[in-house]
Amino acid sequence: MKEKDKMEILPVKSLMLRMGVPMILSMVLQAVYNIVDSAFVSNMQDNGELALNALTLAFPLQMLIVAIGIGTGVGVNVLVAKSLGEGNRNYADKAAGNGVFLAVVIYAVFLIFGLFGVKLYIGTQTANGIVLEMACDYLRICCVYSFGLVFFSLYEKLLQATGKSVFSTIAQICGAVANIILDPIMIYGLLGCPKFGVKGAAYATVIGQIISLAVAFVFHIKFNKDITNNVKNIKPSANTILNIYKIGLPAIIAQALMSVMTYGFNLILGTVSEAMVTAYGLYYKIQQFILFAAFGLRDAITPIMSYAFGMKSKKRIDDSIKFGSIYTTVIMFVGLAVIEIIANPLSSAFGLSGETQLLCIGAMRIVSASFIFAGINIAFQGMFQAINGGMQSLIVSVCRQLVFVLPLAWIFTVLVNKSICGEWIIWLSVPVAEILSAVISVVLMKKLYQKQINNKTEA
Repeated sequence: MKEKDKMEILPVKSLMLRMGVPMILSMVLQAVYNIVDSAFVSNMQDNGELALNALTLAFPLQMLIVAIGIGTGVGVNVLVAKSLGEGNRNYADKAAGNGVFLAVVIYAVFLIFGLFGVKLYIGTQTANGIVLEMACDYLRICCVYSFGLVFFSLYEKLLQATGKSVFSTIAQICGAVANIILDPIMIYGLLGCPKFGVKGAAYATVIGQIISLAVAFVFHIKFNKDITNNVKNIKPSANTILNIYKIGLPAIIAQALMSVMTYGFNLILGTVSEAMVTAYGLYYKIQQFILFAAFGLRDAITPIMSYAFGMKSKKRIDDSIKFGSIYTTVIMFVGLAVIEIIANPLSSAFGLSGETQLLCIGAMRIVSASFIFAGINIAFQGMFQAINGGMQSLIVSVCRQLVFVLPLAWIFTVLVNKSICGEWIIWLSVPVAEILSAVISVVLMKKLYQKQINNKTEA
């Protein structure tokens, strides 16, 4: 079946699984980059827990790179898929070419930050000299060599936009496997490699990302025949870039808010104890295996629904909403069950001290209760983006990761510091924020559906 026929004719419930499973695997493997380094550095013979804390402090900036790279890719993805659905191949080519231009600009920004801004950023979160040095070493390498992550984010989305998500998954697997193999070798100094410590974790990460980029680029050139690769399409077009970011900017902000939320949580929890910061940082990376699975399905929902929107097919749009919601809810229920069952053994695998381990288990038990509502919010954000609802997607992101969660965390922290409540109450801020945001998501979807679908599509 031709890719165009697949996007137009294959039943949505089957198409979503066919595209979604590879995307879910791809996103879960992306979470591997965030957790594998933590697993190995936490078991370093010297200062393992301090090293884990250092990675926690560097993590928000890493997530910002991911946010801008993936958010831009989402904009290109939706624009390419919609243009192909409309039969406008020339504009799809232009969008893909301008995506390359934007990737160059994004990398240049983070290269400069990696060379000159890392110490200032890390210094706002810790006064511990050992943690500061290790965090700076790790983050500087991740920024200077971030071109692998930035360009892979683009080519991954271009493959997904044309229904070839299996190739992006293969590329992600190649990088993840390389990262897992290289981590112990470069951190601990095995097989004749120098013992780099925390720097080794960073080198393993960026090498894995570069490998993923190389594989995805080859697949794009060889198999993505729906897109014509021409240097002239890289020439920036203000109109095309504007259209990319009409879709992509809300996605960037949504992803960037994850970085802002983590940074804010680090500052808030730091007023309680350093152990709270370490525990939350580790839990946040563990939960990403579940949340990133939902992100993977969302990345299947978006091009399918966007293509249907370009076709003006109300039935396929309705099916996208129906099956996207069902599949995402199933994923989150399974994730909730898994986290609750393996909380104790999973936390013990990172060599944490007794207090930090107990705090991490508490986070897993309480914060995971938010998964069901988080899944609804994530799925709807992808649906909003597909039908010109970028602002609605942004509103939900701001609510769930800024407006509700950080003020609640601060209030609960004040109660803890005054010995009114136990530390566990801080973790409740996340489930409460997701529940309130889910209510807002449903209301916004009803209004947007009436505006964009009911009167603008054919039965």
